[in-house]
Amino acid sequence: MIRDIRIDGGKGFDWGKASLDYAKYRDVYPTTFFYKIVGEKLCVGEQRVLDVGTGTGVIPRNLYEYGACFTGTDISEGQVAMAKELSVNGGMDIDFRCVATEDIDFDDNSFDVISACQCFFYFKHDVVAPKFYRLLKPGGKLLILYMAWLPFEDDIAAGSEKLVLKYNPKWSGKEETRHNIHIPEKYLDYFDVRSEEVYDVLVPFTRESWNGRMRACRGIGASLSEKDVEAFDEEHIEMLRNAPAEFDVLHYVGMTVLSSKKCSE
Repeated sequence: MIRDIRIDGGKGFDWGKASLDYAKYRDVYPTTFFYKIVGEKLCVGEQRVLDVGTGTGVIPRNLYEYGACFTGTDISEGQVAMAKELSVNGGMDIDFRCVATEDIDFDDNSFDVISACQCFFYFKHDVVAPKFYRLLKPGGKLLILYMAWLPFEDDIAAGSEKLVLKYNPKWSGKEETRHNIHIPEKYLDYFDVRSEEVYDVLVPFTRESWNGRMRACRGIGASLSEKDVEAFDEEHIEMLRNAPAEFDVLHYVGMTVLSSKKCSE
């Protein structure tokens, strides 16, 4: 269970509670998302990549075909167990470990790339920034990724978000608008900003898959009681009866690449 006063007013959440839904409904990143990573020459070839906050291993599994050697870490035992199962079922050799990012302890200069998708804002940055610097090779890259729906521009997203707030009023994942990923100043002691990009994507859903996606969000499946999750589910399914059988939900993606200031000895 994670508790952080900065997130959801300090309400505890455990991603392991939502692992089944997470695996089934949250691997929704479009091909553009992965092409842009590869276009930056990251997570390719013989690079060693550490994917922190890996969840169900979405980044390593989707980029596995490009040849990098991945290690994925996550604080949730449930998420790591699911990541291992999915990778084995997919014939992938990926090293997944259950450990908080703040407690990671690999050798210095172990990785060419460290990736962090949908998790960067959870970290204790004073601890993590120098750790990432230590773990990366000279010139190594820190890849930070984030994708969110846009409730002020998408009616279905707006309605679903309103319902999440009914069940979890202090949920802080609300009211997203396009913006570059915020990089705390601590990182600038160790890294230079190599590139920043924000772009829109239309993500396709059915009523079932969008309901599952919302159930797998932090504000519902990871934090509410089973009874409240079921109540949300019933009300959300009823709301979606007014939606088309298939539809797109407007999202934006933020992608920032930081380059280590470490020089070769």
